[in-house]
Amino acid sequence: QVQLIESGGGLVQAGGSLRLSCAASGRTFTMGWFRQGQGKEGEFVAAVSWSAGNIYTSYADSVKGRFTISRDNAKNTVFLQMNSLEPEDTAVYYCAASQLWLYGTTHISNRDKYDYWGQGTQVTVSS
Repeated sequence: QVQLIESGGGLVQAGGSLRLSCAASGRTFTMGWFRQGQGKEGEFVAAVSWSAGNIYTSYADSVKGRFTISRDNAKNTVFLQMNSLEPEDTAVYYCAASQLWLYGTTHISNRDKYDYWGQGTQVTVSS
């Protein structure tokens, strides 16, 4: 059983930045972020798959060019750098991890492909 520990959420003004971190207690091949705003359906944000030097990243269209996902192999940790934040980014952000090497938007954005989930961290962007 892999545990995910998230950190980095908070309150920021529109146009500001936040960095989320998610540390896994064991090895996984894909890690990513989903979010759910109040009264909204959950949505995929970004994810990264890695294995033997092969890295694949994917982003939701709504965050492309503003968010960057990266990872630290040695620490089994993934980061989400969020810049130019907008009020619409306000949500609870959940870290997720899969034992599969997910490739392609259809698969990597499918929450059913993920085995482990974090508790969530609140991100609030004020206008």
